[in-house]
Amino acid sequence: MRTKSLIVAAIVGLALCCAESVSAQRMPERRLVRKGNRLYEREQYEKSIENYNRALEVDPASFEATYDLGSALFRAERYDKAEQTLSKVAADSLRTDSDRADALFNLGNTHFAQKKYQEALDCYRKAMRLNPDDEDAKYNYAYTKLLMEAQQNQQNQQEQQNENQQNENQQNENEQNQEQQNQQNDQNSDNKEPQQPKPQEQSGDQQEQQGESEPREGAISPQEQAAMLDAIQAQEDKTQEKLKEKKGFLIRGRKNW
Repeated sequence: MRTKSLIVAAIVGLALCCAESVSAQRMPERRLVRKGNRLYEREQYEKSIENYNRALEVDPASFEATYDLGSALFRAERYDKAEQTLSKVAADSLRTDSDRADALFNLGNTHFAQKKYQEALDCYRKAMRLNPDDEDAKYNYAYTKLLMEAQQNQQNQQEQQNENQQNENQQNENEQNQEQQNQQNDQNSDNKEPQQPKPQEQSGDQQEQQGESEPREGAISPQEQAAMLDAIQAQEDKTQEKLKEKKGFLIRGRKNW
């Protein structure tokens, strides 16, 4: 009886091997996918990618080869290619909701790895619609949303700080310009010379009388000297009053808050 059982088991095993061999010959892409999966599990992602691509050469419509190729490309950090491959899988309307949800989840991870957070959020949302029980998609969706909100708050704070800094710099620059202008005005007032009074024109009789009294040509009488001194002193006093008045309105180092 035992010998008979062994014979039967051997026949069944041989039949299965033959069936698998025939299946592999008829569908060689599956053999390549399985080989790629073994390499994937060993973290030999580039070699697994080669086998998935060979499988797709045999059957370009193979869902398993395309899906696994996208996963391997992601692990190899070839995110652009992974994004293109997984997008095809996620858009396959002939697949089940569960398959498409898994593809969208992986596609979301690919976007996240590229810091495309809004695209990742959209993929996780679509994955949850197709598979509401996907806890991983829920977690990644919540985490990505919190991350985006934190980044937005940080960006707003940075923009506010930059705006405040620009306003302060502009205010300081305006104050410095005003101070320089005030200093220049003070300097111009200090350097301003009083105007000399013009000699009065004399009539012909006065010139003749003056010419008779002058000891030599071009001499100034004592009366004229006194008048000129008084005019100069009056002009000087007027200039000093203007300076005092201007300095009274000069404010230095004032800062508006």
